[in-house]
Amino acid sequence: MTSTTSTTATTTPSGLRTLYLIRVVFSLIWVALVVTTSASLVSTDRPTVIAGVLLIVYPLWDAVATLLERRLAGAGSTNRVSTVNMGLGVAATAGMVIAVFSTIGTALLVFGLWALLSGAIQLVVAIRRRRTVGAQWPMVISGGQSVLAGATVAATSASATSSLSTVAGYSAFGAFWFLVSVIALSIRTRREMR
Repeated sequence: MTSTTSTTATTTPSGLRTLYLIRVVFSLIWVALVVTTSASLVSTDRPTVIAGVLLIVYPLWDAVATLLERRLAGAGSTNRVSTVNMGLGVAATAGMVIAVFSTIGTALLVFGLWALLSGAIQLVVAIRRRRTVGAQWPMVISGGQSVLAGATVAATSASATSSLSTVAGYSAFGAFWFLVSVIALSIRTRREMR
């Protein structure tokens, strides 16, 4: 759900739109897989192999998407914020590899902490990028939502009613905000071409 490259003049709205669309598709496929295979797993259950793979792939994909976005933005975008977010994604992936050998509750705790921290980074990036790229209000909302959702998932991870459907909802909202971002960037580009 995060988007984490710094502000640069070389970031192109069309490149961001394409990457955001890829992120929408990935998230929707991920949500469909979680809902159809693992949504009923609760905090005390051990993850199935499918659930484990899905939980590991999500933060790993976010780290890869951050790297793609960083490259898309050009050499001038190499900065601490995107490096921190990629490191966070890799750390969350490693944490998830360990967590999936425990319980769903442990995996939800790792996921929640990662969502909280990556959401905070997304807020910073969107605020920095709003002047050079514009149309970043969906990413600001998404980052704030990620912080709140991450805190909630982490805080309730040990609850007997916590399940993987929670993180499926998180990812679905992320897909929605990336799609809104695509639309906002498209509108801005059309206005600038007039």
